[in-house]
Amino acid sequence: MLRPNFHPVGLASRSKVTLDSKPLMNPGLLRRPQESCHPGGFPSSLHVCSWSNFGINLSAFLLPSTRRLQSKTCFRHQTFREAFAVCPLPCLKILLSKGLGLGIVAGSLLVKLPQVFKMLGAKSAEGLSLQSVMLELMALTGTMVYSITNNFPFSSWGEALFLMLQTVTIAFLVLHYRGQTVKGVAFLACSALVLLVLLSPLTPQAVVTLLQASNMPAVVVGRLLQAATNYRNGHTGQLSAITVFLLFGGSLARIFTSIQETGDPLMAGTFVVSSLCNGLIAAQLLFYWNAKAPHKKKKEQ
Repeated sequence: MLRPNFHPVGLASRSKVTLDSKPLMNPGLLRRPQESCHPGGFPSSLHVCSWSNFGINLSAFLLPSTRRLQSKTCFRHQTFREAFAVCPLPCLKILLSKGLGLGIVAGSLLVKLPQVFKMLGAKSAEGLSLQSVMLELMALTGTMVYSITNNFPFSSWGEALFLMLQTVTIAFLVLHYRGQTVKGVAFLACSALVLLVLLSPLTPQAVVTLLQASNMPAVVVGRLLQAATNYRNGHTGQLSAITVFLLFGGSLARIFTSIQETGDPLMAGTFVVSSLCNGLIAAQLLFYWNAKAPHKKKKEQ
């Protein structure tokens, strides 16, 4: 039985194509290079780019980035080369976002290690505000839980997981070097328990969203506390310059990737605020670059 005639989407000629009993061809493959783009920058028939010419299917990889840009009725599989020839800018933005996101996630494995090693080497947590560390941990936990429950791609939030683990370590070291090791161990246990509860079905989505919304004030207050500590001390103490500048650069890049990959204004707004606050700490670190913590004089017997 012959199948009905149809107009392939995007054909410039708009001529009818009669198909026989063979399986339907992908209309996207019939599209010509001179086809116009969607007002948003994508061709009307493009939803997922796949590098099938090279044996690499990027459909699942790029789908979260393009889902918010077009309706579900626009699913068309097409080679990346053909898609790039029609509208290069959208595909470049997706690849750039994915590349930045994965780069940030990979870099987050080492971001706070300089801070940890500096504390271990000095056997001191001088200059670090425990309240600031706790508020940062709260913000990272909220971002991670919110992203997991909303099924955001890992490349858009993965660094929150690794930064959270490193921030927990820093908080424990601060307590340890203040002579409160027992409290530090209890803190580790409580942190793990809270995380399990937040990720469980017992926690309503409204609570998770509220936690993410509270990230902005948490980030602002936390960074202001650290800035106040630096100002009061007249130096940055054991604060690691490498960690501060990496956090500042990563938060700036996250503004673009969060908009591109999630389209969530709450996520994007959080990174805008985080960038401003991290910039303040970075500016203080440059200002106090040559300032050193005064050595404590031993009391003469």
